[in-house]
Amino acid sequence: MDFAIKPARRVQRSIAGVVLFALALAMPPADGPWARTSGPRLPAPLLDEQTGQGVSGTIVLAGGCFWGVQGVFQHIKGVTSAVSGYAGGDKSNARYDRVTTGATGHAEAVRITYDPRVVSYGRLLQVFFSVVHDPTQLNRQGPDVGSQYRSAIFPADPEQARIADAYISQLNASRVFEGAIVTKIEPQRTFYAAEDYHQDFLVKHPSHPYIVMHDLAKIRDLQQAFPGLYRADPVLVAASPAVR
Repeated sequence: MDFAIKPARRVQRSIAGVVLFALALAMPPADGPWARTSGPRLPAPLLDEQTGQGVSGTIVLAGGCFWGVQGVFQHIKGVTSAVSGYAGGDKSNARYDRVTTGATGHAEAVRITYDPRVVSYGRLLQVFFSVVHDPTQLNRQGPDVGSQYRSAIFPADPEQARIADAYISQLNASRVFEGAIVTKIEPQRTFYAAEDYHQDFLVKHPSHPYIVMHDLAKIRDLQQAFPGLYRADPVLVAASPAVR
């Protein structure tokens, strides 16, 4: 993320903000060397978690700048929270100014809490690989370069790791992407929530140049590829601060 942001300017959600966000979504996609285009339509995972195994699950995913990753999952039915943060490194380095150096082991990540009675872990992986990012880019996404922008899954348990590994193998075998998937599965990593000014960033700042260029089209892709999953009103961290 190459555009400067000011932590002190913490814009609260308002009617005006929601209207601006809706207008931004209605705008045509921005053109440019890194403008997002819709990814391939991927098959659903052949292996998924069993239904009826609880009322809440958690998945931690990394797919480039966390502003857009969080923004997509906030618009999915069954997701009860999506928190931007860091995973893969130590607590002492879980700060934006440190993570952006690319030397901490952290990736910008999002912790997604969901109701498995509404949306499954495998279905969330399908969205992740379909519209959130390009899983064939190694240690980068678009203009953002470095291991902090890597594609990664941080499974909560061995079953999540098994399902993720099986889905990656399924997608590679079907050759839906031009290149091989480079997504890493990194178990036993702790997630650390990011600073307040990063939370709900896409909704608060829909006209931010980075958001316009790289992330709004992901929301459009979600609407088009998964209309049954899309929810117009995003689930916001600001509305439930306790989830952090």
